Amino acid sequence: MQQLLAIAGLTWKAAFRFRLFWVMCLLLIGAVVGFPVMLKDDGSAQGLTQILLTYTLSAATTLLGFFTLWFSCGTLARDVEECQMQMIAVKPISRWQVWLGKWLGILSLNAVLLAVAGAAVFTLLQVRAGHLPPDQQKILHDEIFVARASAKDRVQNIQPYVDEVMKRRKPDPSLSSSDLAEIEKQVAAQVRFEVEAVPPGLWRRWVVDLSRVADKVTDQPLQIRVKFHTAQTSPDTTYPTVWRVGPTNAPQSTMIEQSLPADSFQEIVIPAHLLDDHNKLIVDFYNGNDTPLLFPLEDGFELLYRETGFGVNFIRGLAVILCWLALLAAVGLASASFLSFPVAAFASLAVLVLGLSTSTLSSVAENNSVTGFDQSTAKFRHTIIDIVFVPVFKGVFHLVNLVESFSPIDSLSTGRSITWSQLGLAVTQIVFLMGGFFAVVGIILFTRRELASAQSDH
Repeated sequence: MQQLLAIAGLTWKAAFRFRLFWVMCLLLIGAVVGFPVMLKDDGSAQGLTQILLTYTLSAATTLLGFFTLWFSCGTLARDVEECQMQMIAVKPISRWQVWLGKWLGILSLNAVLLAVAGAAVFTLLQVRAGHLPPDQQKILHDEIFVARASAKDRVQNIQPYVDEVMKRRKPDPSLSSSDLAEIEKQVAAQVRFEVEAVPPGLWRRWVVDLSRVADKVTDQPLQIRVKFHTAQTSPDTTYPTVWRVGPTNAPQSTMIEQSLPADSFQEIVIPAHLLDDHNKLIVDFYNGNDTPLLFPLEDGFELLYRETGFGVNFIRGLAVILCWLALLAAVGLASASFLSFPVAAFASLAVLVLGLSTSTLSSVAENNSVTGFDQSTAKFRHTIIDIVFVPVFKGVFHLVNLVESFSPIDSLSTGRSITWSQLGLAVTQIVFLMGGFFAVVGIILFTRRELASAQSDH
């Protein structure tokens, strides 16, 4: 541990020697304080949140991300190219300790810089919130300055129904595998529509089991968060909705009527003390419109309740961002373990761009095609290239999802809880699994690297 801390200390000294630490502090303060001062919000809680949480934290994360990649590539590659690493290598310290020591130094630097940015954002939020109108302050404290966990009805698995329909249809066995996959996709879409749609004049019921958190939610108002789609929508169109919440035919059940727009998340506040004897909340919806309303299985309906305060949630969100930065530090150091500084920086940025290309990766993984859609046949082209690249794209897509499945900025801006279990999962998947992979690769390459040949090349 002494060797690791010594290398981490040298990494800190390098950051101060090149004035990187102070430059990053000034850039972060400018991004999280100067930027919101120049942009005025619209006086609503959502507008304030968009500027002071979404924009500022996104800007801070972007700045720290590029700083992490650049500094992690430079601190190792430059030490090798300028012959400083050769002097360290002759001392009683292993190369894996040098590698991990630099990673620990970069991680601690990011932790301090992220804490500075987070403190500035949090302070500015409290100050600017006091200037909102009273009704917007109430929305801010009820829906955003809070950590709300969610509970859902059990998601229905439609795959057994799809398999049953496919068996009844008995598709032609002479069809290719791609044609069969396309037919199954169409059947799945039809079954999904039947499950999600609430036809005109009919009811739909959700039952949310709150047994594990009954002591928290019994005496507090809750929020229903819903989202539905329609066949034809316009931004100005709203749809009358009727909600019956509580045990059926019980005196404490309540009726709520609201006109809601489609294709956007809407929240409906419901009073406390509406659970049944089994600590379940029953919600019935009636569609009084002349068109079906589709509630997506994944996010069409969920129940929100207060889990903890905003301050704790904010700290946990910053911790998830720090996990992202830890992974970027491992990527940069792994590249610098066998490449020169310019090439390592380019390779690291390429990995970052690949990680941001989730829409392309998702499209290839879903359609099993790299070459794209053929307009003449109205089908996706399948060539010999797909045999090699589709599995690769699918693998990369699943790896990227291990990192991008955590969205602390979106959760903070909507008052959603980032639980300790989610934070633990982020540390496991992002730092230990993904970061550990790059660390192992980087350490192996750095251990086998001939420092003398790097000196002669320089």
